[in-house]
Amino acid sequence: MTDPADRGAPPARGAVAPWVRTRLRTAPGAALSLALLVLVTSFLAGAFPRAVEAYEGEGLSRAMSTAAPQQSVIGLSAAPASDDPPGRKAAALRGERLTERYRKILDRLPEPLRADGAQSAYGARTVAPVSADDPWLPELEGGAPVFTVSSQSGLERHSALRSGRLPKAGSTGPTTARVEGAVTVRTAAALRIEVGSTVHLPRDGNEGPLAVTVTGIVEPLRPGLSYWSVEPVLAVPAKRWTSGPSPAPYWHGALLLPPEAAPALLSLPEAAEAYWRLAVDPKALGGADPARLRQAVASVERGPAQSALRRAVSPELEVESGLDDLLRRHEDTLSVIGPVVAVGAFGVGSVAAVVLVMAGGLAAARRRSELTLLRSRGASLGGLAGRLLAEVAVPVLPAAAAGCALAVVLLPGGRLAPTLLASAAVAVVASATLPLRAVLLHRGHRPHGEREDAVRPRTSRRRAVAELTLAALAVAAAVALRRRGTAEGEVDWLVSAAPVLVGVVAALVLVRLYPLPLRLLALPMARRRGAIGFLSLARAGRAPATTALPLLALLVALTTAAFGGSVLAGVADARDRAALFAVGADARIEAAGDELPEGLAARVGEVSGVREVTAVRREFDLDMLDSEHDIVTLLAVDPGSYARLSAATGHDSFGAGELRKSSGPLPAIASPSVAARLGEGTATVAVPDGSFSVRVTGVRPTTPAMADGDFLIVDAAGLPVDREPTTLLVSGPSVSGPDLTAAAPRSAAVLLRADERAGLADEPVQRGAGRLYAVAAAAGAGYAVLALLLSLTRAAPERAALLARLRTMGLTRRQGRRLLILENLPQTLLAGAGGALVGWAAIELLSPGIDLARLALAGQGRFDALGPVRLRADPWSLLLPALAVVTIAAGVAAAQAYLTTRRRTTTELRVGDPR
Repeated sequence: MTDPADRGAPPARGAVAPWVRTRLRTAPGAALSLALLVLVTSFLAGAFPRAVEAYEGEGLSRAMSTAAPQQSVIGLSAAPASDDPPGRKAAALRGERLTERYRKILDRLPEPLRADGAQSAYGARTVAPVSADDPWLPELEGGAPVFTVSSQSGLERHSALRSGRLPKAGSTGPTTARVEGAVTVRTAAALRIEVGSTVHLPRDGNEGPLAVTVTGIVEPLRPGLSYWSVEPVLAVPAKRWTSGPSPAPYWHGALLLPPEAAPALLSLPEAAEAYWRLAVDPKALGGADPARLRQAVASVERGPAQSALRRAVSPELEVESGLDDLLRRHEDTLSVIGPVVAVGAFGVGSVAAVVLVMAGGLAAARRRSELTLLRSRGASLGGLAGRLLAEVAVPVLPAAAAGCALAVVLLPGGRLAPTLLASAAVAVVASATLPLRAVLLHRGHRPHGEREDAVRPRTSRRRAVAELTLAALAVAAAVALRRRGTAEGEVDWLVSAAPVLVGVVAALVLVRLYPLPLRLLALPMARRRGAIGFLSLARAGRAPATTALPLLALLVALTTAAFGGSVLAGVADARDRAALFAVGADARIEAAGDELPEGLAARVGEVSGVREVTAVRREFDLDMLDSEHDIVTLLAVDPGSYARLSAATGHDSFGAGELRKSSGPLPAIASPSVAARLGEGTATVAVPDGSFSVRVTGVRPTTPAMADGDFLIVDAAGLPVDREPTTLLVSGPSVSGPDLTAAAPRSAAVLLRADERAGLADEPVQRGAGRLYAVAAAAGAGYAVLALLLSLTRAAPERAALLARLRTMGLTRRQGRRLLILENLPQTLLAGAGGALVGWAAIELLSPGIDLARLALAGQGRFDALGPVRLRADPWSLLLPALAVVTIAAGVAAAQAYLTTRRRTTTELRVGDPR
């Protein structure tokens, strides 16, 4: 079948399908390459929102799992109405009635809140503890013990029977005088309760006490979970203190009744209430919409859901929950990390969009002659755009759908709408670029053979206005980022686009300046005898004006890669400093009591990998003998060893002579507030072993032995009494944790810097955001290489034809290879050096506005002394992508030159070839 493009008349209306099929058969490689590019880009675009939702959901689940049960449990309570008859009050507390209401509560919980049935509980309890008057119960200074009486459901599932049997209830009502109960092992041990013991609780009126006979002693299963820990006294007795000027302790325990015995609580002097404690299932919140989750929590605490629960359960129902505060803290972390992540996402998205546009633009330029012929034979712009759109849509749409599906399969659990929108955007850009570019190229007539190179550009007013607008946007974005920063809590797209805009403006500037060095270099080359240098510069200068698009892609990609690498480097550096700040050295051995055993420092020094051991004695009760009551820690050290440690750990170094005593008071180094309290002269301080005089010889804000707080450092040899150290700071990057633990006493705490650093990166939100930035840096470098390959592939046919013509004039194969390699060298060097320079400039320009503290330190406020965590220019992230661009460009040019020179000249010099 003859291609419609080869016939003189316009194709018929029914020839659209043959056109698409014929074009795809003619250039299957181009179609497959475009489909692969769209597949990867669609996958990355669709995976980004799902990855963000994944680490946000995992972070929320982690926060729920590690939070105190009082924060992650929804507590509901309802006391019987005071004007209800006794029978109705008793019915409201019976076990079957509480179970019925529990099910109603579960049915009315708004999504995505779901209760964890394994840890949720309900029952009846006394609102305040009831005093017991049995003489055999142990009494402390504060008086007789008190008991919380509870009939919590599920005791048989959440405890193991250690002795006796579980309590039973027969026909129980408000007037019942005797019931059975159980206590936990620790309650029995503290209050001397045994199986068969009877605890008597006073009742209202003239009735006798309520006798609770203990029939069983139970051991709580998983006491750290919410069933037992929402009200800890149910499992472990506690000491309460009397009020008054001299508080005294007394015991507070719990008696566990069966649910059917709950009506007996109505006779006690303290009010009884029904309660339901719903442990929220953290797994159900992992993929929840944060806005919907906040709305659900607010609805339960003080909104429509609470009203519905009151109608179904009781008008007296009260709701308490710490979920609101927990969600607020989680959202605060996300609000700080989100803008930082948006900077990387915007950079990669911009690079991907530029590469997609570049691929379509290069395809339009490659087929310019073909499309010009169609226009000359009567094809309209609309018809031409429709054919090209249909041709491109065939490989693009299935590839975009496959990338979207791959993102959904590999990252399950997220919302589908953002993924679909992101992949659809990729499909639209990839499909529309070629038709739109073709329409722009062929909407007017251009003279045949018109020069469109970089040496003689023709700048229109519209282009100048567009470039000035981009420059103004870049300046505004940089100023906004430096002033407002990324810690405002909201994602600002102008601020997030700052690195990309800086790269775009730099690309425009380099394109403007590019012809000048070429002209200057061409002048001396023209006077030399060899033709290769002059030809290579002339060819570089005659590169088409569309070189700006590949250069833009390269610069934006290299800037994004450098920016992402600097974020990762800044995060890693902050975590290293924070871990060293917390431990004080590579490892720390801390005494559990007053001091470490004698000779321990020498034994630790013999452990493999230990370079030096610095002994420190810490006295937490240093008396400054003034009116202030702030706690000051005395650090008694060996001056030489501690001075070396301070210098090695990055703290303000000092000379060992500043602490060594010659005569007079003991020299000391103090924190700023302690130095202000002691003054410039001699002062007296006191420790339990005696008092001594000190004189401040230096002021340091931090020191290795103290993560925070006020301190005073002195020479241990100058103290009134020589005592063993309480802390050993161990230096040695390769120190072994197990060996160090084996050398230390069992009672001592061993803390490793590596473990502390790993804990800083263990939070799901920080870990997920760090992975996204690593992917962003890698994707930026990958798109840079792809943009380079597209640019070189575009010029390959024209270079092959030129080389064939020059070879007919006597150019050797070796000279031809050198020509092609040198021709690419100016643009490649410009892109590589410009990318590294622009990346460095963007980091230096924007780093004051980006604080990586939350991303690096998992939101732990105990590292405030480190100050803001800024970007740090990483040489590897700056140089490796740039060197890769130069190396790949040289390799591809050499391969093209080798393949071209291996062909026969007549293959390229065909009759009528327009190249």
